[in-house]
Amino acid sequence: MQQDSRSWLILAHAYLRVPDLQRLLELFGSVDAIVEQPRSRLAKAGLADEKCAAIASPDATAIDAALGWLDHEQHHLVAWGDDAYPAMYADIPGPPLLLYVNGNVDALHLPALAIIGSRNPTPGGRRTAHDIARHLAGQGFAIASGLAQGIDAAAHQGALDAAGRTVAFLGTGIDRVYPASNRSLAHAITERGALVSEYPLGAPPERRHFPERNRLISGLSLGTLVVEAARRSGSLITARLAAEQGREVFALPGSIHNPLARGCHKLIRQGAKLVETADDILAELRPLVGHLRETSVETSANESSPEADDDDYGELRKFLSHDPVSIDELEKQSGLTIDQLSSMLLILELHGEVESLSGGRYALAG
Repeated sequence: MQQDSRSWLILAHAYLRVPDLQRLLELFGSVDAIVEQPRSRLAKAGLADEKCAAIASPDATAIDAALGWLDHEQHHLVAWGDDAYPAMYADIPGPPLLLYVNGNVDALHLPALAIIGSRNPTPGGRRTAHDIARHLAGQGFAIASGLAQGIDAAAHQGALDAAGRTVAFLGTGIDRVYPASNRSLAHAITERGALVSEYPLGAPPERRHFPERNRLISGLSLGTLVVEAARRSGSLITARLAAEQGREVFALPGSIHNPLARGCHKLIRQGAKLVETADDILAELRPLVGHLRETSVETSANESSPEADDDDYGELRKFLSHDPVSIDELEKQSGLTIDQLSSMLLILELHGEVESLSGGRYALAG
């Protein structure tokens, strides 16, 4: 086992791709045999010169450090072709050769929903990501995201608050947490889910790593939900990857006055499914995962609005009734901004408290 792990690490440190590996396996039979080949034979097999050099003369210090990391019971290597390798990666372009996993490998085999969005969301957007993640995790989904500040962190926390599973994909080595401010969240994720990286230990947060890892977030998931994203947000790249991988794409609409809604509106115009409630997502994904509970997250008898004790929401509720009122009128009466109101009203819609009517008007539901 130790030799097998060492061989996989050598190939991963050479940044070997799965098509390269498949070709070499046809020639040499096993990963152990591949790393024993002289540089000349690897070159003759068509491998690029820098990869030949990295395999023939591996960085022994780095490999030994990775093997030392692997001694911890929560630390795992999941290689392409292993039983533990996520089946969802079988049909995506550029599947990872080797995954470093800190936590529960089983979390990689649950039906997953990716939730992504702005690093600087509105308070309402943050709450929405948290609440939808909590609802979906409570229905048996793992929540996948990228451990970034903002929407990512809120989604991970929502899954944890439901005692559910969440998977965080890193743009660094598995031994580094970026941003450092999410260190405690990362630790909590290892207890209930998993941190995952395809980069060697110690790999820094290079700019190119983040769009690369986005394919792993979308690829693991049955669908990707975008919550608040500007028109040029990196979240739109992940949504595009999800569509190219044949996954569902969902987007949460927002106020036309909120710049962070424009990316979501763009996705909706391009064919993403508009999401108003968590049940909208479940309706699309539930047929794919028949073991999920049929209980609606919107009508759970034991669930109360998480905003029940929020002063701003209390103030807003004073001006809501069954008589329709415009958002402009609510702005004047409540002292809240249009952006705040748009996000807060959307949250209340998600909980079935408010109905959105024509002409930008709102009324209490029921």
